[in-house]
Amino acid sequence: MIKLAPGSTVGILGGGQLGRMLAMAAAQLGFHVHIYCPGERSPAEHVTDRISRNDYSDEAALIRFAKVVDVVTYEFENIPVESVEILRQYVPTFPSANVLRVSQDRLHEKKFLNGIGIATAPYMAVATQDEAAGALKKIGMPAVLKTRRFGYDGKGQATVRSMADLPAAWAKLNSRDVIVEG
Repeated sequence: MIKLAPGSTVGILGGGQLGRMLAMAAAQLGFHVHIYCPGERSPAEHVTDRISRNDYSDEAALIRFAKVVDVVTYEFENIPVESVEILRQYVPTFPSANVLRVSQDRLHEKKFLNGIGIATAPYMAVATQDEAAGALKKIGMPAVLKTRRFGYDGKGQATVRSMADLPAAWAKLNSRDVIVEG
C-alpha cells in the first residue's frame, strides 16, 4: 500500500456521479484530482482540478494521464480492464486489474465470493428463457434475473414473481449471459 502526501494528485477513471463524489471527497482530504473520461460533459468536471477527455482505449492518452498523477482509481466497474493494465505499468492503480475483472461479471463475482467462504444468494447461470424457467423452479420465486455484465443501479435486472413474469423479464434483459438469483 502506498501513502499519499497531501497535495498529491489522484487520477480517477470516469467522470460520472460516483467520480464527482470521489473527487469531492479527495479534495476535502487535501488531494488534487484529475478526471479521465470519454465524452464532452461529465458531472465531475465542475469539481476537479483537471480533466482529460479521451476514450478508454486511447493508450497514448492513458500514458500521458498516468505520468501526471500519483495514483489512479476508478469510479465504477465498467472501465475496460485493458485500460487499468496499461495504467498500472506507469502508476499505482487501485483496485487492481484482477479485482476489476472479477467485479465486471456477476457470475465470476459470486464464484469468487463463494470460493473464499462468503455466502451469496442462491443463483444459477442461464443462457435461454427455458434455462431461466428451470432455474426459477429450483431457486424459487420471487427471484431476480440479472445480466452478468454492465448492470448497475437496477439496470440489467428484472424481478420475476411468477412464471407469467418470465417472458417480459427475459425480453427486458435482451442478453444470453444471465444469472437467476433467489
